[in-house]
Amino acid sequence: MDLVPLLQALVAIDSTSTRSNLPVLDLLEREARAAGFETRRLCWTDAFGVPKGDLICRRGPDVPGGLAFVGHTDCVPFDAGWSEALRGEERDGLLYGRGAADTKGFLAAALVAAARAREHRAPLTLLFTADEEVGCLGAKQLLAEGRVHPRHAIVGEPTSLTPVRAHKGYSAIEVELVGVEGHSAYPDVGASAIHAFGRLWPELERIGEELRRETDAAFTPPHTTWNVGVIEGGKARNIIAGSCRFSYEWRPLPGHDPHRAQRLVEEACARLVAASGGKLSVKVAPLRTDAAAVTPPEAEIVRFLEEESGNRATTVPFGTELPEVLGLGAEACVFGAGDIRVAHRTGEHVAIAELERATAILERAIGRFA
Repeated sequence: MDLVPLLQALVAIDSTSTRSNLPVLDLLEREARAAGFETRRLCWTDAFGVPKGDLICRRGPDVPGGLAFVGHTDCVPFDAGWSEALRGEERDGLLYGRGAADTKGFLAAALVAAARAREHRAPLTLLFTADEEVGCLGAKQLLAEGRVHPRHAIVGEPTSLTPVRAHKGYSAIEVELVGVEGHSAYPDVGASAIHAFGRLWPELERIGEELRRETDAAFTPPHTTWNVGVIEGGKARNIIAGSCRFSYEWRPLPGHDPHRAQRLVEEACARLVAASGGKLSVKVAPLRTDAAAVTPPEAEIVRFLEEESGNRATTVPFGTELPEVLGLGAEACVFGAGDIRVAHRTGEHVAIAELERATAILERAIGRFA
């Protein structure tokens, strides 16, 4: 099993989260079985009618414990004009393509490491998941099923070979302000939902300042962050806007209530509605609530990856499947080749030398933990 051709074959399959990931699982399953793994799938149909699945591969005794490598098979969308997105071209020591770093490179490294390390006593498990990019949905399916319980785990993400032992949570809501439409020449006949959003904005900034008060120096930024990333509303420039919808997301620190910001937004919206004299209403719909995750710095898996990589463990502000893997009962750490700063963009790539080094570290992890 050769690392670069395997990664190129994975990149060639379009596994954008809106598509089925089953073709990727087909390829991974063939390679896993050739390496002596028993396999099974956990399948479902997503909210849009698209078939999805997790692939669970086990080699060794069918008992709790051992080591798991966890990687997601889905990718974010890519620009139609990026001609090499699915080609996996190799150039100047780099392999380009959507998912090369995030995280098909880890999938290839995990399989190659497992194929090389054939002898182990404890179970070695490969967990290939769906829909991480849209809510860690595949990992949540594994957690809900409750059949897999590794003792140690490495969650694949592009961390530049730096162990990541903790990250913030992720929560998001959609807020819709509903006003009264009317002719824009007669503003008194209606109530603009867009103008109401303008009045709400200072409240959102005030909430942001409140969230900044509690800090954790282990993180950068050291506080809970927030963002309004999407806003839409109105029908035409000469119609009083009857609706304004926006997304609001925040990334809470470990130990913080992941629902607190939602309550603060709801309270601010209630004040806005009360001040409108009944002309406005508000609908708040939760989108995601993912907890923060922490593995202690003294954990054996963290120390091992620090020693092998030569990099001190760190924290990140973005989310991964670490919370779900910890929920399986594992002592876990996030680790992998590639730079998160080149993921989710045109020109995504991974350095082949770094990927080969990651593969060697994963192989030694098998010897240590399985």
